[in-house]
Amino acid sequence: MSKNNGIITMINGPVIQGKNMANFKMREMVMVGQKKLIGEVISLSGDIGTIQVYEETEGLKLKEPIVSTGKPLSLKLGPGMLSNMYDGIQRPLKKINEISKDFIDEGIGFISLDPEKEWDVKFLVKKNDDLKPGQIFGEVRETSLIVHKLLVPPWVKGKVVDKKDDGRYKIEEILLSVEDSKGKIHELKMYQEWPVRKSRPVKERKAINMPLITGQRVLDIFFPLAKGGTAAIPGGFGTGKTMTQHQLAKWSDADIIVYIGCGERGNEMTEVLEDFPELIDPKTDKPIMERTILIANTSNMPVAAREASIYTGITMAEYFRDMGYHVAIMADSTSRWAEALREISGRLEEMPAEEGYPAYLPSRLAEFYERAGYVTSLNGDEGSVTIIGAVSPAGGDFSEPVTENTKRFVNVFLALDRELAYARHYPAINWLTSYSGYIKTLSDWYDDNVEEGVMKLRAKMLHILYEENKLQEIVLLVGEDVLPDDQRLILEISKVLRIGFLQQNAFHKEDTYVPLKKQYEMLKVIDYLYERSYKAVKDGIPISQVKNEELFNDVIKMKYNIPNENLEGIEKLKNRIKQYYDKLEEKYSH
Repeated sequence: MSKNNGIITMINGPVIQGKNMANFKMREMVMVGQKKLIGEVISLSGDIGTIQVYEETEGLKLKEPIVSTGKPLSLKLGPGMLSNMYDGIQRPLKKINEISKDFIDEGIGFISLDPEKEWDVKFLVKKNDDLKPGQIFGEVRETSLIVHKLLVPPWVKGKVVDKKDDGRYKIEEILLSVEDSKGKIHELKMYQEWPVRKSRPVKERKAINMPLITGQRVLDIFFPLAKGGTAAIPGGFGTGKTMTQHQLAKWSDADIIVYIGCGERGNEMTEVLEDFPELIDPKTDKPIMERTILIANTSNMPVAAREASIYTGITMAEYFRDMGYHVAIMADSTSRWAEALREISGRLEEMPAEEGYPAYLPSRLAEFYERAGYVTSLNGDEGSVTIIGAVSPAGGDFSEPVTENTKRFVNVFLALDRELAYARHYPAINWLTSYSGYIKTLSDWYDDNVEEGVMKLRAKMLHILYEENKLQEIVLLVGEDVLPDDQRLILEISKVLRIGFLQQNAFHKEDTYVPLKKQYEMLKVIDYLYERSYKAVKDGIPISQVKNEELFNDVIKMKYNIPNENLEGIEKLKNRIKQYYDKLEEKYSH
């Protein structure tokens, strides 16, 4: 540990100023005061330094020491992270609860991974093997779902001169000794330390060409997410941001979930902490926590740690990505993170920009979202980090700075609508204001893996919804009766689309997750209903006869009535539609 010492000269909430800090470095991690609170140097001017402290600063006094650790704010990345719950700087909440019960006491220190737990290590290299940066040198069965691959750190390259045998070891034990070309010995443990604000290196960033399948129809067909992509879910209070992210965490085909509760209210985060350990992974029937990391940083926890929690989550995600896993990050919510930036900026007396946010808000958002991506790691495996960030604009105003700037850096924008939410339409994603920038990129994948023409059908259905929106304005003014039959039909088909396809029930066993094949078949039935009824209207058959209430309701209810594993019912429903309109056309042809 470095011998550099400073002295506290000013205390302003989470921001501390000290002197005698000329030998400190920017972004260096320090220990503040007698309680050794964790902090980070955020500005230096001569021998005056400014530190943001990640713990409660109440009780600190002037002239207490500031001690350098000689390294930036870093995480221990190794076995034990999965199934765990951390605060914003990787301190395990379960362990802290054993130490201090209801509150996180100041000065608990740098506890992160359990140093006493033993892990079964299986080595994949031998003595005298040449190791490259990022190579997998061993494996640990971290949970029944995930094998933790032990990676050579990116800065290490050389020959194995000593190694342990397969067996049980603690994370602090030296497993390998590697000699580099200069004769320096690098001792490899089960974990590696990595600074949170620095992205991990990769061999190649690849083009995105694969969707993140979620089982949610409005996403998979209308506004698809991509593995390695970015998405934002903005919405006012009560519109279902957290619920949508829960569904994505539970059902998306990511291998690992990192859920960051960044500054949300304590009761919301409590719900997450209580619910997630009880959830069963539907694909494996094992607890979903076996492939999940929770980072809980509620609104009443130190504001600086809230700012750090985003970087903690993305660093953990990159680490698992380098093992060849597909990782999805749920950040709930980036607005609270931005508010932490605003508060710290205010304490630093920086010149504010729009609505008091710092002028560097856009660049900080860009730095976070650009760490997503589909990559080839240093060891040659393909992995990805997908970032899905919730945004909480005050009053649901999407023109505020966080939403506007987030929109610049994400490719999928899933705008949650208060009116839809209050009408119990979930997910409350507004199809008129949402978009996905991955439609062209993923269309070939959908053609190859689902059926040709998926995206054309999607465009056709969206057009019907846009037309309905225009017609609703006329209906509000003069009523539906004045519309010609073909336009009244648009309203009826849109209702089928909205209720039967876009609305989804997270608590119904058939509807909570829908395979892509069934999604497409459902949409084809709705399209077939539209084509046959439209033809009947154009042939002069009255809309009262064209719209068969029972038939339309059965199309709406097919999401519940037709099992996901057996789609024969969809074909039968299509035959019923055909028979009804064949008889109707025959009747009116006479």
